[in-house]
Amino acid sequence: MASADLPPPRRPGLLVDMRTLEDWWAIWCAAILLIVSFAAVWLARPADLREQLASGEKVKVSNPLKAYLSKPIEWNTNPLEAFYKPAIMEETTDKEVGNVVEVDEGRGDVATEGAPTGDRPKENDGAAAEIAVEAIEIEPAVNTLPGILGVYIVISLLFAFAIQMRGQSGWKFMEAFPVVFVLATVAYAMSTQSVVNAYNLEYALWALLLGLIISNTIGTPQFLRPAMLTEFYIKTGLVLLGAEVLMNRLLALGLPGVFVAWVVTPIVLISTYIFGQKVLKMESRSLNMVIAADMSVCGVSAAIATAAACKAKKEELSLAIGMSLSFTVLMMVVMPAIIKLVGMDEVLGGAWLGGTIDSTGAVAAAGAALGDRALEVAATVKMIQNILIGVTAFGVAVYWVTCVERDPSGAKPSLMEIWYRFPKFVLGFIFASILFSVLHATLVGGPEVIDSVIGGSTKTFRGWFFCLAFVSIGLETNFRELLPHLKGGKPLLLYVCGQTLNLLLTLFMAWLMFRVIFRDMIDSALP
Repeated sequence: MASADLPPPRRPGLLVDMRTLEDWWAIWCAAILLIVSFAAVWLARPADLREQLASGEKVKVSNPLKAYLSKPIEWNTNPLEAFYKPAIMEETTDKEVGNVVEVDEGRGDVATEGAPTGDRPKENDGAAAEIAVEAIEIEPAVNTLPGILGVYIVISLLFAFAIQMRGQSGWKFMEAFPVVFVLATVAYAMSTQSVVNAYNLEYALWALLLGLIISNTIGTPQFLRPAMLTEFYIKTGLVLLGAEVLMNRLLALGLPGVFVAWVVTPIVLISTYIFGQKVLKMESRSLNMVIAADMSVCGVSAAIATAAACKAKKEELSLAIGMSLSFTVLMMVVMPAIIKLVGMDEVLGGAWLGGTIDSTGAVAAAGAALGDRALEVAATVKMIQNILIGVTAFGVAVYWVTCVERDPSGAKPSLMEIWYRFPKFVLGFIFASILFSVLHATLVGGPEVIDSVIGGSTKTFRGWFFCLAFVSIGLETNFRELLPHLKGGKPLLLYVCGQTLNLLLTLFMAWLMFRVIFRDMIDSALP
């Protein structure tokens, strides 16, 4: 029987994929965290919650998990000082005005109970300022060490279980994970130091640097590799992010995001491929196509999918991935700095990051460096762009069969290839957004309950997942191995020219969609 007559290889069934694929387990792990967090808050809600809401008084729903989960301490000059401060923060009262003063987590400012939103004590208000300093200094020390230990236990057990269920060794992950987690903890703590924080040197940068220092000096120990799960950490964190991006915001960001991701990306991909063939005269069409897809869609995942579609050689795929990793590290550090330097607002900056940086994880970290609004916009645009992985692979396969190879007897690609290549974790992000939007709108005290679920636990886990991912990126990146990929030549020139076009077109489209046409809709949806 001729090879052309052989049937295509049989794909695993959906149930097998849901039990073994990383994308599905990112959804399952995030779902477990969301369900447990929601159940804890719902069971701990006040019995008279409905009556409190009806009376118009301020209602706060506590999250019992919060005491056992935290990020590293915020420290100033003495990193040990926070460990011997009081473990329990007493309620502090401003005696002059008789109002309780609370710390607004995530903002670091002070609000008086019963005051209108946004009404803050002025800097020259001596009593309020003194209370604010005391509250901010003590609060981060509450349950810091048990909280970090709690995060470690939950993530290590959850991921070890997931890895074991996927047919790999959960025990090897458990052996390596403590080292990766300690590096993430150090990166977090370094980023919260007051002097460092003033220069916006975010945890992602420190996490990346720690990993890079190890990988490019002593070398990354082999036993750490089972815990260097960059994509797994990022995908799980992004599904958790879906619970924070309620549908009104997702819809507001989705429409302009489609224009940024689905209009610019095909233009850049096709233009880069034509440039490589007509101008640079690249001999290998498959290398040309893999670099174009890698740079224009979303890095490694798109490169792998496209390489399979155009039957690229292994060394061509390695070359494209090497350049992608090198430029991703550079762009995730430089682009946020440029955005801040020129005074670009968070929404536009986030859209630009989401449409240009290759890796989903790098997009999330770069967006977080600008702020929560930028993170939401960047992650949404990137996930819309990720949808094109399957479409791109299918389109390249069709082009290769009909135009490049021109083999009439060859097997024609099926439309199901789009589903096979589709990044399944995006479904988890969308489902979490829909579910929590419904709960937010329909439950008694829905906004208070959902805010407590997110603020008290899932947002903490999301931050840890991103930090762990960037420690892993640093540990995986060895510049000595990547250096040959950056030594001139047509592939490097192709990547630089294509990425330059990508940066310019994406910035223009992001400005047009997010700051001109849909500006009012976006500003009203984002907090």
